[in-house]
Amino acid sequence: MSHDHDRKPPGLSRRGFLQTGAGLAAWEAVAQGQEVTTAPESTMLPGGKPVRLSEHLYVFKDTCNVYLVQNGTEALLIDFGSGRLMELAPSLGISKINWILHTHHHRDQAQGDHKAVTERIPIAVPAHERHLFEDAENFWRNRRINHLYAVRNNFMTLTRNVPTARPLEDYETFRWGPYEFFVLPTPGHTIGAVTLIAKVDGKTVAFSGDLIAAPGKVQTLHDLQYTYAGMEGVDFSVYSLTRLAERNPELVCPSHGEPIPDPIPGIKELIGKLSDWYDYWRGPTMIVRNRPIVMSPHLVAHHLAVSSFYAIISDSGKALFLDYGSASNTSFLVFKDWPDVHDRMRFLEHSIDTLRAQHGLKSIDVVMPSHTHDDHINGIPHLARHYGTKVWCYENMKEILENPRGRNIGCILPDTIAVERTFRDRETFRWEEFEFTVAHSPGHTEYQMALFATIDGTRVSFTGDAFFNTPANPDDGLRHNLIYRNDVYSDSHMKSLRNILDFEPNVIAPGHGRPFLLNRTDLALFQNRLKQQKSHFEGLIADPDVDFGLDPSWIHLYPYQMLLKPGETRPLELRIRNHRTRPMVVDASLVLPDGWRSRPTRARVSVPAKSLGKSVFQVSVPAGWVPPMPRVAIAADIMADAEYLGQIAEAVVDVK
Repeated sequence: MSHDHDRKPPGLSRRGFLQTGAGLAAWEAVAQGQEVTTAPESTMLPGGKPVRLSEHLYVFKDTCNVYLVQNGTEALLIDFGSGRLMELAPSLGISKINWILHTHHHRDQAQGDHKAVTERIPIAVPAHERHLFEDAENFWRNRRINHLYAVRNNFMTLTRNVPTARPLEDYETFRWGPYEFFVLPTPGHTIGAVTLIAKVDGKTVAFSGDLIAAPGKVQTLHDLQYTYAGMEGVDFSVYSLTRLAERNPELVCPSHGEPIPDPIPGIKELIGKLSDWYDYWRGPTMIVRNRPIVMSPHLVAHHLAVSSFYAIISDSGKALFLDYGSASNTSFLVFKDWPDVHDRMRFLEHSIDTLRAQHGLKSIDVVMPSHTHDDHINGIPHLARHYGTKVWCYENMKEILENPRGRNIGCILPDTIAVERTFRDRETFRWEEFEFTVAHSPGHTEYQMALFATIDGTRVSFTGDAFFNTPANPDDGLRHNLIYRNDVYSDSHMKSLRNILDFEPNVIAPGHGRPFLLNRTDLALFQNRLKQQKSHFEGLIADPDVDFGLDPSWIHLYPYQMLLKPGETRPLELRIRNHRTRPMVVDASLVLPDGWRSRPTRARVSVPAKSLGKSVFQVSVPAGWVPPMPRVAIAADIMADAEYLGQIAEAVVDVK
């Protein structure tokens, strides 16, 4: 379908449009008259007229409520429906619509967005639903319909792609004219939904999407179910409504139903009803009911988050956090499984208000990850961004945290985390009135530490996921796990056990579950279990240097996820871990798409016994190269000690 690309709202020049905000390059294709795919025009139109709620705020009942915030002759719309309000805006004295902000991705909110694109009106959307606008057609190519157990209602996704100008990032502020819209994450009706909170005509107004429809009511219950027989959206809605009530809105503007003045009683009524409905089904502990364990006056354990995190609170009110991950198992599992391939899982702030109110927290000074897995560090970027928290870690975590695209290992969080300070194995340091010792603690992953300290007279070891107790089966003693993709070697778990034997803590504070008392019997049983594990390795793996059978990445390309532009050259490392007791000679060449080049074309590396080695290739993409798809795979063809192993290492390249 062709479009009249010269058509524009009164007073909207191309220059004026391009000056309306960051990210407007998404509209360049439209502005330059290129063909775009849009949905066919509907023959149906909503009736009625915009209703004035206050001097600068209007609502129009379309396929959803569309709200117009006025600034002189300019306006911003919250959601868009069929787009009819764009045509009615001149009757309100509006000559220019600057932005459309969406609360969530459902078609009733956004089915007219193609009209806004044609008129060059920029669109901002929830960050974690951006792909359901920009890549909607690909979503439909891949949405499973048969064997349907993932019942989340993303079936209400748009049928055609819509370019967006910028994301609405959680906990950030969108500024337009005299207005500031705080982006509050409010999952429930959809997992990426947001509520936009702003002062309009002297009142705190919350544009809440479909979080609430009327006092004590939701528009639908079916949208609150994401998985087969699940209640995830109910849990999230109670969390979101609780966070919204804490903001004390004076007017709530829902996507369906009437605007709600004096909304707090109605919000609390809905929280109560949804909580009763959740309890009827006896689901896991809701996010808002998570309560910590006070281990001692200065140590608080949060064992009901997806991973246990610990707050050490000094006499000054400063805190050092050990880990800070997702709010609950439900939030982790939902946000882990549903993001776009290039997105990161969503994070919801939790527990900090309780620490302030009940445990004397004044600031979060430092956070230390026990290891690099996303369930333990998902909230660390939030702490750094919004609380100015410093990140300290064991030395080998730094590369993983600061360049998450570098390795193909388990549970990587794609956010870049800047590290202020690192520690060596067995290094001791002081923070406030406490002294700590860091120890390398591999096994669950190579990139893990144990932290030892005496707090309020008790020797405590924070061990991450090195091992756990089994309260349901106490005869089993300590347990551990084995994930080969995490760079695990035959003696890794035993090293972690030696830390415990050397430091003799009274209490283990694990990465999942409650802290527990340690006893020598359990340690002896665990040591015997690890010896059995090593015997299994030696009995099962053909190579006498058994670590080659445990390590899928003994030879790998770094970074694993490259970013390249046509006409650009970038370095790519071939990294080698020689597990042998003798030197190894490795020959390598890269297998690249047609037209790409590498320098050198072939490399030879001699790696000493039980050591690391590397070679660096320069990879070039020819100017004007058109990728068949945004991401392509490359490989390394390998010979080791004159034995041809083939293409046993690979990487992916995102061509931008």
